[in-house]
Order: sequence, then structure tokens, then C-alpha cells
Amino acid sequence: MSTAELIRIVSRDSPMALAQVERVRAELAALHPGVATEVVPVKTTGDKWMGDLSLVEGKGAFTKEVDAALLAGEADLAVHCVKDVPADRPLPAGTVFAAFLARDDIRDALIHPGGLTLDELPEGTRIGTSSVRRIAQLAASHPQLTCVPMRGNANRRLEKLAAGDADALLLAASGLERIGRTDVISEVLSPEVMCPPIGAGILALQCREGDTALIDLVSDLGDPDAHREATAERMFLHVLQGHCNSPIAGYARAARNGDLSLRACVFTPDGKTVLNAHEWAGPLDPATLGTSVAVTLLRQGARELIDSIAH
Repeated sequence: MSTAELIRIVSRDSPMALAQVERVRAELAALHPGVATEVVPVKTTGDKWMGDLSLVEGKGAFTKEVDAALLAGEADLAVHCVKDVPADRPLPAGTVFAAFLARDDIRDALIHPGGLTLDELPEGTRIGTSSVRRIAQLAASHPQLTCVPMRGNANRRLEKLAAGDADALLLAASGLERIGRTDVISEVLSPEVMCPPIGAGILALQCREGDTALIDLVSDLGDPDAHREATAERMFLHVLQGHCNSPIAGYARAARNGDLSLRACVFTPDGKTVLNAHEWAGPLDPATLGTSVAVTLLRQGARELIDSIAH
């Protein structure tokens, strides 16, 4: 592929997804000024369906149409949030991750119109979220709060909050940053308070595996720490074989000296049972670390816990 050619970038058509594509285009332009790009937006099942995600293939609902455009040759490069890419099965045959971009904020943010923090919210406050991960952790730490189902992109959820459908929201801090709405955040929650989803804050670039020139070109955008962290987290989720109704959370951290750690949790939906593991890689490679943490949780009963949840 010559750099004079056009790179067609496929993505979900939500404002946040398109903002992510603009980041990729800007980074590509900075590294390879001669490369032209265009955006191929697609509407995914997950964006169209506002009900329970487990009824429409769960997480693959946000990636299926993007993968199809890539495989059909309608686009050359796909931009995904790693947290939306299922880890319990391989990437679609014929595709590979060419790069993981430098990681954004992994934390969740509370949006409360009155500016209250999570600990200040009065009993019975309705939190708008459909995330089983958030619901389980709130049930464990703040059982006096009530979760009300809420899906849709961040802008849509903010509209629903303004309309009174909920009293507060939990959203990804990085997502609010991407759409320029950090002004609505009343508190950013530490990972110890609200453990993030696997792959939080990481954008992945996916190509057809035969497009070696393009893979070489975009791999320059990759961040080594994000690659190691994503590899550990996705292997952890793969070994656990969680489904989209399993409250599973976790994050890996590459320290400045290169040490990699992975902290992960599995919850029952009511938050009454919490399984925890936290390990350092030492000489282990990232995938082995992910496997080791998963095995630690499986020894604690994670398999039975996950399989007991309807999906």
C-alpha cells in the first residue's frame, strides 16, 4: 500500500466513536503527513437496540457491523474501544489488532446535577446505568442507592438525566473527555471505589491480517504499556469466559520500571459476593499474568458464580 492511497476508517457512528476516530486521524497525520483518511460510519446493533444487551449477542453488538465492513473490504482500518470487543472469543478470522493507543482515563465519573459526591447521595437516589459491573459494585458499596436501567450514548444519557429519568449517572470519564463534557462531572471515582471494565480507556486499531503495509504503518501509533495492559486484561477475561451479564471488572498497570500488575474482581449481581485477586507479573509475560489472575479467581469459585447468572 502506498502512502498516497486513502485509508478508510470504519467506526460506530456515535459522537464519542467519531471523536475517537478523529484522534486516530490526528495521530496518523502527525506521524505520516502524506496519508489521506476518510471515515466510514456504521450504525451497530448495540447502538440501535436500547434493551438488554444479552438479548442481542451482548458485547459483540457494538463490533459486529464494524467487523463486517472491514472483512467486506468496505474499509481498511477499524477503531474500537477495547472494552467493547468480546474477549471470550477470538477476533473475527482474518483480522488482527495492529495497535493499542496510549491509554486514557480508566475511571468512572459520577454526574449529579447538584454536584454531590457518591458518598453524599441521599438514600433512594436513582442512578442511571445498565452496566452489570456498576450495578453490582454499587449494591456492594452503596446499597441505599437505586439503579435504573439506562442505555444510549453519553449525550443521550445526559438528556435523559436532564429529563428526570434518573437523579444521577455513572459514565466513563474518558468518554466524557472525548465528547468535551467533563464540565458535568461531580466526582471521578477511584478504581478502588469503582473497578473499571476490562479494556477501559484503550482504543484498538484493527486491520485485515493480509494488509501488512497498513499494519506496519499504523503500528507506529501503538503504545507499549497499553499493549501489555490490554493483553493481560483480555487474556484474563478469555480464561474466565464471562458473558455480558457477568459483573467482572479489572485493570492492569504497567509501572514506570516495567512491572505489570493486574487487579480483578468478579461479583454476584447483588454485590453480596465479591471475589478479588491482585498479582504482579514479575517474570511473567502479560498473557500469563492474565491467566494466573483468572485461575486465582476460578479457585475462589468464579466459574460457579458466573454460570449461576442467567444470560
